[in-house]
Amino acid sequence: MSTLQKHTDREYEAELEKLKEQVLFMGARTEELLTQAMRAFAERDADGARLTMRIDRQVDQLELDIDQLCLKILARRQPVASDLRFITTTMKLVTDLERIGDLGVNVCERVIELSAEPPLPATQSVTRIAEAALGMLHDALDAFVAGNTELAEEVIERDGQVDAYYAQLFPELLQLMMKDAGSVFRATRLQSIAKYLERIADHATNVAEMVVFMVRGKDVRHAFALSRTDD
Repeated sequence: MSTLQKHTDREYEAELEKLKEQVLFMGARTEELLTQAMRAFAERDADGARLTMRIDRQVDQLELDIDQLCLKILARRQPVASDLRFITTTMKLVTDLERIGDLGVNVCERVIELSAEPPLPATQSVTRIAEAALGMLHDALDAFVAGNTELAEEVIERDGQVDAYYAQLFPELLQLMMKDAGSVFRATRLQSIAKYLERIADHATNVAEMVVFMVRGKDVRHAFALSRTDD
């Protein structure tokens, strides 16, 4: 179900639809950046990583364009209720998408450093974290498009699994470094990539929390973490 209500003012309706389309495009470009970054990681493709980094420029520009459109709508239309939540949520959401893009660039930088190095067994563990984090981002964006709070809440819950994967990776890398001092450079780069991916999952969680607020008007930030602490 769409979160946007239909309006008798066609120009206003067109502005809201344009805003939603731009957010979807920014989300798609961010997903593309991450997918290509991890492909470059898997294939040890430094040139592919360098090309992928260029997508971030478009992501940055889209953030600026979307912010400008949001401010224009706020000033001209003075929206209320669900429209106001949609616009304010959008302004926060694109900040998270822009930061995800930056983290994708960071992944590419580490891929370039690792491209000439022999792979470590822990590479598969990093790929597992990437698949989980990218899945969260994809579903969070789908939840935004559909106004699906159930899917958004599932995304929020899945952040704990990514944290667990990341926690499991550290001792694996430590053991590798203790066995072979020559693996320290590679292991620390893998740890950095895993950390970037863990942060991407955090940003996807932020997006999902915003979806719940946008649809229900309920702020659920920290609520899931607190409920787990209470259990």
